[in-house]
Amino acid sequence: IHYDLISFDMDGTLLDSNLKISTQSIDAINHASALGKTVVLSTGRSPSELVDYRKELKNVRFFICESGALILDTLKNNIIFSELIPSPVIHQILTIASDRNAMFYIISNGQTMVSSSYVKRIKDFHMERFEDFFNRTCLLKNDIVSDYMQNNFPIEKFNIFFATPELREHFVQALSHLPLEMARAEETSLELSPKNVSKGSGLLKLCRYLSIPVEHTIAVGDSDNDMEILKTAGLSVAMGNARPHIKELSDVIV
Repeated sequence: IHYDLISFDMDGTLLDSNLKISTQSIDAINHASALGKTVVLSTGRSPSELVDYRKELKNVRFFICESGALILDTLKNNIIFSELIPSPVIHQILTIASDRNAMFYIISNGQTMVSSSYVKRIKDFHMERFEDFFNRTCLLKNDIVSDYMQNNFPIEKFNIFFATPELREHFVQALSHLPLEMARAEETSLELSPKNVSKGSGLLKLCRYLSIPVEHTIAVGDSDNDMEILKTAGLSVAMGNARPHIKELSDVIV
């Protein structure tokens, strides 16, 4: 079988521990593009969180963002697909998970938003390596919860950062009755997406849009939010640093 499209996860896959893309990876992406192959990002990140990489990924036109909730055409700089968490579900999340003991991180129309007071306490949520990044790429709000209550803006993805893994597990249980996809990410964070939305569903939508058979695709990843795309793609590739169950479901380990 020949492969026409390859999708890369970002954190833990395409990015090294310093959140950089190696020159070898850039060269390989450019080489694949020159051969007419489609190289895609499939990431939990929003478009606003990818600004640092747009220049060096100039040959990557399509981004499956926010774990499949939004697909961006970087050439035309427009959103070709997005799916929202329904407003009543957002209200229930806000009722169940108070931001007194967690940091809310909301993505709306591809733009991340966070309360500025929580970025100052980012160490409490084990996300300190992202502090500078958050300050540069997020819309910093005085109070993200009251802002939402007043304006009810659309939300494609809702991340919650907790102080401990135990607290995260408590809220996984508390939120489990809601129509959401939940993925554990980083050390203590929880990613909430619309029901039945994943990087896998994003890949299927992009394949239909580009008229590429999904069996002619490769997906590369390392984490729980890569599970569905690894199951969906024609060839699944796990990183050597991937979690054991991710390696188990993959065709190849690199």
